[in-house]
Amino acid sequence: MKHHHHQMLSVWLFIGVLLLVYGLIILFISIAEYSHPAPVVLAKDHLNVWAGGLLTAVGGFYTIRFWPRSRRRDQSREDRR
Repeated sequence: MKHHHHQMLSVWLFIGVLLLVYGLIILFISIAEYSHPAPVVLAKDHLNVWAGGLLTAVGGFYTIRFWPRSRRRDQSREDRR
């Protein structure tokens, strides 16, 4: 009988996915509203586009960085050291 070892997922993976999803939502909505900015101060700077882009970039980094890898791949890295 084979025993399967389950790898725990990092909380940073979930944070990365959430940041990525929220960033994409904010980015797409702000791009859709780009030509009709709200009548507020600093509307011409389109800060929603920048915030959405930043959240998407950070979320993408954390998602890729903490994505679970196979055990064989991790063991081969340790063998090279």
